[in-house]
Amino acid sequence: MIAAAFSCLSAGAANAGAWPVAPGKTQAITKYERQSADQGFDSHGVLIDIDRRRDEVVSVLVEHGLTDRLTLQAKAGVTRGKDRWVDYSGRGPVELGLRWAVRRDDQSALSVYLGAAEAGEGRNAGYAAPGQGSLDLEARVLYGRSATWRGKPVYLDVQAARLRREGLADENRLDVTLGLRPTRKVLLLAQTYAGHADREGPDSRWLKSEISVVRAFGPWSAQVGWRSTLSGRETARDRGVVLALWRNL
Repeated sequence: MIAAAFSCLSAGAANAGAWPVAPGKTQAITKYERQSADQGFDSHGVLIDIDRRRDEVVSVLVEHGLTDRLTLQAKAGVTRGKDRWVDYSGRGPVELGLRWAVRRDDQSALSVYLGAAEAGEGRNAGYAAPGQGSLDLEARVLYGRSATWRGKPVYLDVQAARLRREGLADENRLDVTLGLRPTRKVLLLAQTYAGHADREGPDSRWLKSEISVVRAFGPWSAQVGWRSTLSGRETARDRGVVLALWRNL
């Protein structure tokens, strides 16, 4: 999960997932995600037909600056979906954690995140049945760097995480975000999400991409994007739209 790709579109320094939120400041991101699939990758990575499935999530991510280095992060939402065997709706995962900035300067930041999440009614892992899973414990290292390319601000955010999961396989994840700001109010984002689930027998792994545009309207920003699964094993080829509203408080 990218914590908060970039929290401001002003001409000043960018705040990526690795950067702490300023003390007393809050960022809220309300996001709608719709993913569907009628194909999947088998244990050899070969694309095959599967029973059609659909998953929808509306979530709210809140980040609040506690100190110059410490940021509180919380997420909750609702979900619904349908496949051949089940039609579900209800509460989504609830997450809570702290992000500590180990080092930061004008161009880069290195942080660590520790958090916990309680599984929801829906699909708590792309390779699992809806409702499967319980408590997750997550440790994450985040590195962000800003620079200039052809006179335009660019940003790189790299995050590596280890999840201990009850009721699901433990996971390793790697998330990478590249951002380019062509104008003061527009941000272009290219993101990849890679992961591997520990399990006996065939293992599940995935590589997803997301391309989106974020446009600022005063204190609000609107995001429109598309996410798709590029490759994997023992996972569905999910694809769908991502819509979000960002608000800095």
